[in-house]
Amino acid sequence: MDISVVIPLYNEEESLPELTSWIAKVMQEHNFSYEVLFVDDGSTDASWSIIENLKQEYSSVKGIKFRRNYGKSAALNVAFEAAQGDVVITMDADLQDSPDEIPELFRRIKEEKFDIVSGWKKKRYDPITKTIPTKLFNAATRKMSGIQLNDFNCGLKAYRNDVVKTIEVYGEMHRYIPVIAKWAGFKNIGEQVVEHRARKYGVTKFGMSRFINGFLDLLSIFFVGKFGKRPMHFFGSLGVLSFVLGTFMALWLIGVKLYHISMAIPYKRDITEQPLFYIALVAIIVGSQLFLTGFVAELVTRNAPERNHYLIEKEIL
Repeated sequence: MDISVVIPLYNEEESLPELTSWIAKVMQEHNFSYEVLFVDDGSTDASWSIIENLKQEYSSVKGIKFRRNYGKSAALNVAFEAAQGDVVITMDADLQDSPDEIPELFRRIKEEKFDIVSGWKKKRYDPITKTIPTKLFNAATRKMSGIQLNDFNCGLKAYRNDVVKTIEVYGEMHRYIPVIAKWAGFKNIGEQVVEHRARKYGVTKFGMSRFINGFLDLLSIFFVGKFGKRPMHFFGSLGVLSFVLGTFMALWLIGVKLYHISMAIPYKRDITEQPLFYIALVAIIVGSQLFLTGFVAELVTRNAPERNHYLIEKEIL
């Protein structure tokens, strides 16, 4: 199979028939073998009924329905496991992404050998409350990851199949899939300017909570990416540093007192009466705790259970 089109959705009943028809038209014009994989993220409208009806009209349509709303990252993770196409293309269900971009995205993956080609909505039709946080995220992610993309959060992306079978997406980490892929060893990441269309149906699902959660997930990605397989290197290093500093301060205080005693110099305060003694004591204790945290984390990483388990109510495969 050439292409898997992955479409996560939540309450998008109006747009699904038009989107499916548009995708089918593009695929037929370019003679692609394909599947359209909808993931209904616990919609409360008639989205799933429409997907079931679309299956009767289009044999390429497949669907997965969550029992409740888990979020876009969960939907993508489950869809990536099910996708069978050589190239996996993700897009939003709200018709703001154009299926006409699919052939060029496919060509760049197959001919230019990119691992990922990320869309760049250079001209946007989103409200300012969404565009400003997006620009801040893009700038921060470029700085921290070294990946020179202008639009990390664009829903329209193309992947080689082995990329989506390797990476794990959870939380709000769908925003940073290129970063996750880079940490996994897929570094050939390209960008393509794509059309951004004004929303035709429904309302945006963006909220300020996603701004906060997205920032926390960004920090999580970089910590896990760098120290996920070797947490002892992080916690152990901090622990040893803190322990050594505390021990040095304690020895310094003891040495000063011994010097005063040997030289018969009056000693104004006992060691336990000096603030530095308590700072040294705290540093030693914190250092020991950090070291033990690293040791326990090292054991956990060797015996970690699977993270992504979602309750699936129905499937059309």
